[in-house]
Amino acid sequence: MVTRFLRHLFIGTAFVLALAASAANSHVQVSLVASEASVQPGRPITVALRIEHEAHWHTYWTNAGTGYPTTIAWTLPAGWKAGDIQWPAPSALTDHTGAIVGNGYEGETFLLVTLTPPATPPATDTVKLEAAVDWLMCSDVCVPGNASVALTLPVSTVEPMPDALWSAKLAATTANLPRALDSWRAVATRDAKNVTLALTSAKSDRHAPGQLRFFADDNLVAYELPQAVAADGHGGFALTLPLSPDGPADAKGLHGVLTSSTGWLADGSLPGLRVDAPFTATSATIASTQSKAATPGSGPAASVNLLGTLVLAFIGGAILNLMPCVFPVLGIKILGFVNQAGADRRKITLHGLVFAGGVLVSFWALAGMLTVLRAGGSQLGWGFQLQSPAFVFILAALMLVFALSMSGVFEFGLRATSVGSDLQSKTGYTGSFLTGVLATVVATPCSAPFLAPALGAALALSTAASFAIFTTIAIGLSTPYLLLSIFPGAIKILPRPGAWMETFKQAMAFPLYGTVGYLVWVLAGQLSDSGLLNSLLGLTLVAMAAWLYGRYTAPGSKPARVRFAFIGGAILLGLGAALGWPRPTEPTDIVWQKWTPAAVTSAQQAGKIVYVDFTARWCATCQANKRLVFGSSEVKRLFRDRDVVTLEGDWTSHDPAITAELAKFGRSAVPFNLIYKPGKAEPVVLPELLTPAIVLDALHGVSP
Repeated sequence: MVTRFLRHLFIGTAFVLALAASAANSHVQVSLVASEASVQPGRPITVALRIEHEAHWHTYWTNAGTGYPTTIAWTLPAGWKAGDIQWPAPSALTDHTGAIVGNGYEGETFLLVTLTPPATPPATDTVKLEAAVDWLMCSDVCVPGNASVALTLPVSTVEPMPDALWSAKLAATTANLPRALDSWRAVATRDAKNVTLALTSAKSDRHAPGQLRFFADDNLVAYELPQAVAADGHGGFALTLPLSPDGPADAKGLHGVLTSSTGWLADGSLPGLRVDAPFTATSATIASTQSKAATPGSGPAASVNLLGTLVLAFIGGAILNLMPCVFPVLGIKILGFVNQAGADRRKITLHGLVFAGGVLVSFWALAGMLTVLRAGGSQLGWGFQLQSPAFVFILAALMLVFALSMSGVFEFGLRATSVGSDLQSKTGYTGSFLTGVLATVVATPCSAPFLAPALGAALALSTAASFAIFTTIAIGLSTPYLLLSIFPGAIKILPRPGAWMETFKQAMAFPLYGTVGYLVWVLAGQLSDSGLLNSLLGLTLVAMAAWLYGRYTAPGSKPARVRFAFIGGAILLGLGAALGWPRPTEPTDIVWQKWTPAAVTSAQQAGKIVYVDFTARWCATCQANKRLVFGSSEVKRLFRDRDVVTLEGDWTSHDPAITAELAKFGRSAVPFNLIYKPGKAEPVVLPELLTPAIVLDALHGVSP
């Protein structure tokens, strides 16, 4: 983290020097250009604001994110009318760390506007089109820009000729403006945390888009967070779009632009697809889709409906019988049914049904327990949703432990298996029922890795769907027993247990590792960089705990080694949970007052230290300073101990007083931070990119 702070500091210092050398230098140039060389009365003409960005600088789209969009205020001859800006498809703007800081444009950009002249010819041979343009240009610092632009065109009574320089470029820009396509259909649903956008196509030969990203018109979708994209197995896509806390709560639909790095047409053109989709489905549908995306066996090729999930659940239940600790029991238990029932085929079948009943009851008990836990979690406000970082971390840790067990790092539940073997010796129908219960709960602990994905799905689905899934898994697990109890002679055709079973078990660990990777990716969109690193290190300690347990509890291990494994593993597990547990970013308790020159003077006259932060909501560096510096417990404690007066100059909207104050120091951008010493007019000027150490050192050098 110190390295990152120093990198920010060096980059910020370079920009300070550049701005000091030429404060008036503009990093963005604007001009007006037209598609035609003249104006014909009554004939609309396309005029564009041409924006030229210096390298590493950008301006913003209509929904800017942290910044604000470019505006054009027209001054036109009498009778002329101006349409709205026609915005090209935007890009996700990033800073030097790779973090997304807004939506907008780099390089050469054209903002198109249709101007319509009156049908009556003007009295002059030329017309002058004028506009006042305001924009925000950002790199590692942000600088508001403005300019007056004008374009003079001759008036012609005949059809105008295309402008030789700009006609082709403006035509290409017009052709690539975001628009809807008949070949793609969009369906949007939402819940309390996400919007799900399902995109389907009726054409089998349509162009396949790549690297999709959605940009909402109304800030409904959080611009800075990752967007999960999954193919649906039929040529379509499903995007999970996190909702913005600042978005409209009463939005009736999803409106914006879905961009593709390879375009939406076969020739690679049309980078943006226009999406206007009313919300049509319930949150249960969304939860079902999300759970499938997060659990093994329900990847992109899986059907999004419940029937497809039930099919996968049945297969998963049947696969449990191939686990090394389950498969050898098949024949033994059926032979036990035969021995208990003699030669009566009816009784043998009845034993099989009772056994299946035991399996069903045990799975229903598990489903009921999860329903109760989910209800309790919902009352606590976190609801066991995949949108909860804590739940995602727990699920990732469980998946990792189960995968390590299947890979042979440790054996899950050997002691429980031996206990189950003793209890299964009971005879009669009670024994068959208990055998079914123990096959799920005690005697078949190898099933745990396969129950974990079902657990994740059940927590996200409705109660009825959860019970249906667990019931289907139970049927899949008990079906071989039922078939063998009806046809006991089929025991002879079962493959013999052998080394192939261990190989199969280890191979089945890799889907779980893949799921751990997916869950870590989800965490990456929910946590800060440092929080994600802590979670990864926590998972590493959890894996180490599993390894230690497996290393020293192998069959034949001495009691002292087993105790060491239990104690050491428990300590590592606790440390992993403590380190990796996702925590909300600590909010600052610094109380900021509005900056005014009078407020600075008043605080100085009272003998107080004054800290001034000139900032703006659209300034990404400003927001980083707030999180990293003003969220520091040391900084907050020193501010409190020294009774520092904290003033904030909010430049989110144009404020002439702040602009003038920045100009006094030869600055034209934010962030800009000052510390005023008591009784001294000239403040200490801090660099743009701050660290807690910089602020602490500056304050320690100031005497109240």
